[in-house]
Formats: sequence, structure tokens, C-alpha cells
Amino acid sequence: MIPAVLVLAAALGYPLTWQVITSLQEFGLAQQFGQPPEFVGLQNYIQLLTDSYTWAVVARSLIFCLVCAGATMAVGIALALLMKRVTKVIRNILQIALLLAWAMPVVAAMTVWIWLFDWRRSIVNWLLTQAGLDFQGYNWLAAPLTFYLVAAIIVIWMSVPFVAFSVYAGLTQVSDEVVEAAQLDGATGWQRLIHIMLPMIRPVLAIVMLLQVIWDLRVFTQIRILQDVGSVPSETNLLGTYIHQLGTGSGDFGMSSAVSIFMLVLTLSISWFYVRRMIREDGAA
Repeated sequence: MIPAVLVLAAALGYPLTWQVITSLQEFGLAQQFGQPPEFVGLQNYIQLLTDSYTWAVVARSLIFCLVCAGATMAVGIALALLMKRVTKVIRNILQIALLLAWAMPVVAAMTVWIWLFDWRRSIVNWLLTQAGLDFQGYNWLAAPLTFYLVAAIIVIWMSVPFVAFSVYAGLTQVSDEVVEAAQLDGATGWQRLIHIMLPMIRPVLAIVMLLQVIWDLRVFTQIRILQDVGSVPSETNLLGTYIHQLGTGSGDFGMSSAVSIFMLVLTLSISWFYVRRMIREDGAA
């Protein structure tokens, strides 16, 4: 495994080292044209931690991440249970549909979603208007709350297939005899799910939840494309788009790197509970 580990360490280590060094420097447009960067120590981090806007972005990112991850897990588990109960034909149709949604390129999927919520010719607005609600010409992306609602729907839709397939694979390993014995003992379907099936696939749930938290915290493409369509970036930035705005948009790569390192530390802090639990369970096994 040593050659693979060395390649992985080099591929990940160089950019991370560059980020750490740059976060301690004043690295702007002048440095891109050859001027030596100025070492400023922890000044970028001090500015980051004392900036109220940065904390607003962090709060938005955490709330968005937890809502999306929780909803994705709930919908994914429900679909996995559905695949366990339906016939083979329906299960195959459902799996193909999930696979197509999962395999669709992000930009292509975003084009469809933008069309669905476009304020001029939105099919969503048309359906809501036909239902008696006044949504004619409503711009979903103009207000931050509805912007995040649309973004959450898209992110969850793109993430659910992975959760559904992973949980379904875990459920196939649950002994039918154990479940049937619990049913004979009078356990309801909800009790069998909570006290037997989910505890038996806890390692799968833990790693899937960990990955969802990491992915949803650093979401970028969906938010950035929706911002380009029609929203105020300063009101809808999450950490990923904020880093992009500081670096590529404003040319302040020193601050952008500092926010990137902060995001890395935040992700590790949130994930540490799950990682420690998985390590402990693995050691006990």
C-alpha cells in the first residue's frame, strides 16, 4: 500500500501545504503578476474571525448542511425500505430511475431545475397557479429563503440515490429470520425498523451520514449556478461560494486560503464524532 499512500499524500499534501502557506500571506493580484507575497502571520485568520459576515456565511452553511443531510438520509432510507418491499420489476424501475438521477451531470441537471423554477416560464409556478395559488411570475431565487429552498431540493435530489443504494445494500444483509421473529413476537413495523433493522446497519448509516455532512457543507456548483441565474450573492453565499468570491472574484487569495483552512477545520470538527465512533466500533469488532 506504500506506493498508493505516497501518491495520495503528494496529491493532497501539496495543495494543502500551499493553502496553509498562502493563508499566512497577503496574496492578491500584485502577487499574481510577480510581486513577492508579504508574510502577515495570523492576520488573515484574525480578520476572518472578527468579520461578522464570515460568521453569517458559516451559520448559513451549517444550517443548510444539516437540513440537507438530514432530509437526504430520511428520504434515502425510505426509498431503501420501499425497494425491500416492492416486487422485482418495480424495484428495478426504481433503481434505474435513481441511477439516472445520480449519473446525470450537475450542469445538465441544473439546466433542467432552473427551467422548472424560472420566474418567466416556470412549470412549478404554473402548477401552483393552477392549484389556486398566486405564483404567476414568482421569482424563487430573488429571496434568500426560497433560494435556499430550491437549492436544498436540488442538492437532496442529487444525493438521495447514493444514500438509497447504500442503505438498501445494508438492508439486504439483515437476516429475514430475525425480522420475522420480531414480527411474530408482536413488534410493529416501526419497532422492527427502529430497534432491529437500523441498529444492524449502523456502520453503513454512520459512514453515509458522515459523507453527506462533508458533501453538503462544501456544496458549491449548485449554489454558484443558481446565483448566476438571479440572486444577490452576498445574501446567498455559503462557504464554497464565499471562498470562490474571495479568491477568483476579488483576487484576495490569502483570505480565500484562510477561509479554506477554516472550512477544513470546521469539517473535521463536525465529522470527528462520527469518525471516532466508527473507529471505536471497528476496534470492538
